[in-house]
Amino acid sequence: MPLSLPIEAEANKLLERSPLALLIGMVLDQQVTMEKAFSSPYELQLRLGHELDARELAAYDPAALTEIFSQRPALHRFPKANAKRVQEVCQLLVERYDGDAARLWTQARTGPELFRRVSELPGFGKQKAQIFVALLGKQFGVQPAGWREAAGMFGDADAHYSVADITDEASLLKVRAHKQEMKAAAKTRTS
Repeated sequence: MPLSLPIEAEANKLLERSPLALLIGMVLDQQVTMEKAFSSPYELQLRLGHELDARELAAYDPAALTEIFSQRPALHRFPKANAKRVQEVCQLLVERYDGDAARLWTQARTGPELFRRVSELPGFGKQKAQIFVALLGKQFGVQPAGWREAAGMFGDADAHYSVADITDEASLLKVRAHKQEMKAAAKTRTS
């Protein structure tokens, strides 16, 4: 099933064909809109002038990578911190998975193992790791035994909680409504 994020068609196609782009989108999915996070790998690729490569990004000069992230429009609200985070993720991919982002999930035998591997990525706390496991399972057919349980509430088949659940305009609206409810509830708790 093709991704149906409300971003440029070429950006969606990149996410479908490039495991690294998908992972970078998830890295960037914080403190910016989902659309911004998941379209930024495509913009990064355009700025580099070629396909994304974990080895190249892992070895990139940090200041130069920050500059690429900072060009207008910036790839993230916090370009310096996120250039560093993307580089750290790529370095881990090179160290543990020979630079192949897909090996992060294709070699996981169980849902808990997949969750553990994703959780070890820089910047991936429990919730982000669960969302990524759900995204892989629901949209990319990565479904080792126990993946739904490992994804927590995000693995629920009828959920509309995150990017993992967006397949069309209606599901996008449900995810946005859920996020607004969560923000309102959090605001009420802190008042």
